[in-house]
Amino acid sequence: MGTDQYHEPPNELPDYIRTFARICTSLQEEAEAIGWYEQRIALETDAEARAIMRDAQGEEFKHFSMALEFLLRRKPRWREICQGILFSEGDIVEHGEEAEAEAEPEAGAEAHSPHPSGPVDASGSLGIGGLKGVPE
Repeated sequence: MGTDQYHEPPNELPDYIRTFARICTSLQEEAEAIGWYEQRIALETDAEARAIMRDAQGEEFKHFSMALEFLLRRKPRWREICQGILFSEGDIVEHGEEAEAEAEPEAGAEAHSPHPSGPVDASGSLGIGGLKGVPE
């Protein structure tokens, strides 16, 4: 079953680009599902049904986060920009502008070559601390 995730002939794209496109599509689908659950939860009057939907939405958010991490491991500049925005207090747009200005531009050759499939650093950490309140 094909999708419209490609804007260039898929058979001409290298495998790592097709994988990247699949993960981008998954990220979009997870974000869409998160939004759908948010709407359902807002209208649901049955507490048990709401709890089930919140749990399901949490799974979608987990999958969204995993897909985002996959992409960030392959795009160091994106990771650098995210580090300047995520988990920061203050003006989100201002942080975004500052992070983008400070991020190293991708070198021509680096931008067109496959990134290693592993994490950017040995730990795979974004360098922003743990998500469960426990420092990494």
